[in-house]
Amino acid sequence: MTGYGVSNIESESIHVTVEIKTLNSKFLDIYCRIPRQFSEREIEVRNLLTQSLERGKVEFTLSVQPVGKTVASTSVNRALVGAYYNDLSATAENLGFIPDTTELLRIALQMPNAYNNETVDESDKENDWTQIKLAIVEAIRKCSIFREQEGKMTSDKFTDYINTIQTLLDKVAEQDKLRIPAVRERLEKQVRELLADDNFDTNRFEQELIYYVEKFDISEEKIRLANHLTYFTETLEAPESNGKKLNFIAQEIGREINTIGSKANDATIQHLVVQMKDELEKIKEQTMNII
Repeated sequence: MTGYGVSNIESESIHVTVEIKTLNSKFLDIYCRIPRQFSEREIEVRNLLTQSLERGKVEFTLSVQPVGKTVASTSVNRALVGAYYNDLSATAENLGFIPDTTELLRIALQMPNAYNNETVDESDKENDWTQIKLAIVEAIRKCSIFREQEGKMTSDKFTDYINTIQTLLDKVAEQDKLRIPAVRERLEKQVRELLADDNFDTNRFEQELIYYVEKFDISEEKIRLANHLTYFTETLEAPESNGKKLNFIAQEIGREINTIGSKANDATIQHLVVQMKDELEKIKEQTMNII
């Protein structure tokens, strides 16, 4: 959900700059910087952002500077700009560097309420808002494109992670064929010991045999894991795909991997399981960051 969009529009009365930054977050968290003369429009701005940006930490900045004839009816709020300037200067000093004074003034002049409007014509203000809204929509569009590109990269990563787990599962299946003779030999040895026991109990023997067969057999887990991997890929490619659903499938993948690791009782398979878990953790981290 990382994204960035900026747009600039200039009319006969104002120059508008809209900047939108988004970071990964489970929920939609919007922070707005809007000039005082348009503060009543914040709810409308939030609605526009919510409609397009479903999740993420969103930082919205609106800068409106008068141009042309409008400048004559506008003055700089010197006290507030001076406070902005001093605070920015002190912040730079605390961070240990000497800032460029011209750059500090430019930033201070772009901060909210940096200008005082002596007279405000409602019709002009409405026209200005129409231009501002166009800039907002354009910035959202650019931010959405950025996020889509970021999403495509994430999707490619998912595919790589799933393919890696599938490759490791294939190696588990190969090792499982080599593991079975060793398991069979161990069972035969235990059976011979039981038969040599004068107190041999047939019922107990059958119970022990069933227990060991179930304990060491990972056939069902391998099939279910393969199915989960396929389902994850299909869901990833589906139009209605979302992060929560992918995370649920990832949890099911994790259960099968853990069961294989606990039942296999084989060092080679254990190493493969650890590698699969590593790839799965990468998937889980990414599913928390997508819509």
